Amino acid sequence: MSGVGGWSMAGAAAGALFSVGVILIVRGVPVNRRPGLDARLAPYLRDTIAPSRLLASMPRNQTRLSTLLAPLMGDLARRVDRIMGGSASVRRRLQRAGLPPDVEGFRGEQVVWGALGGAVGSALGLLAILARGASVMPVVLLVVASVLLGVIGRDQWLSRQARLREQLMLAEFPTVAELLALAVSAGEGATGALDRVCRLSRGELSIELGRCLADARAGANLPTALQGLADRTGLVSLTRFVDGMVIAAERGTPLAEVLRAQAQDVREAGRRAVMEAGGRKEIAMMIPVVFLVLPVTVLFAVFPGFAFLRLTM
Repeated sequence: MSGVGGWSMAGAAAGALFSVGVILIVRGVPVNRRPGLDARLAPYLRDTIAPSRLLASMPRNQTRLSTLLAPLMGDLARRVDRIMGGSASVRRRLQRAGLPPDVEGFRGEQVVWGALGGAVGSALGLLAILARGASVMPVVLLVVASVLLGVIGRDQWLSRQARLREQLMLAEFPTVAELLALAVSAGEGATGALDRVCRLSRGELSIELGRCLADARAGANLPTALQGLADRTGLVSLTRFVDGMVIAAERGTPLAEVLRAQAQDVREAGRRAVMEAGGRKEIAMMIPVVFLVLPVTVLFAVFPGFAFLRLTM
């Protein structure tokens, strides 16, 4: 009977998958994919010149499957954005991670991660149905939880990317500040010093300084470009560094001394962070000593005495 129940559950799962496939096919029919008002008005309101039809008809690096799934992916991405919210926070973290601030593309990645999580949950649920005859409701809950874990996992991975990039920038900051101070002491201006440092160094902070230099060369003044650097990152040290450079440029104070002071402050902050991390690790190391090593030591010390007393009695 359990085998019959397992086959019935497998048949129910296959029927559900078939129904989902039919729904996707119906939604993909051209009649159901009529363009909206924005898509119909876009060719008449666009400022750029329309591309040639000959170029538009050329094959692109895009498969038919991706073309068919693009509308569905867009709808799912918009629904995830409405459910999750926090587009400003996502855009901020994308900038901190050094990625393009494409919130819609990030939501699409969340949809893909959710689909992969749902596929893993479905596989595990199908194995549970076939092996142990599990009921449908726990399997459905497992699939839903897997989808949610995939979506939330992509969000957490973005936060981790931003945090790791900021740690790299913080580690590079003292050296970059010293290089800027040396270039300014040699007689170069702030823009020339940034150019020299960007050419001589490699790293995430150098990339951000290169963006500031590009903004300054595009027409923005240097304080505004540096303020964009502070806005794109979430580091307090870089914000203070930008404020010091802006004040030095506006008031005419020696820039080299400001940069050296900033580098020294960052080194002191890094030293304090290392000491705090060492203190936390020391406390964490006491946990296995107190709860594992010490009880075993006491047991080895006390057990022979109890054994001797039992023998004597």
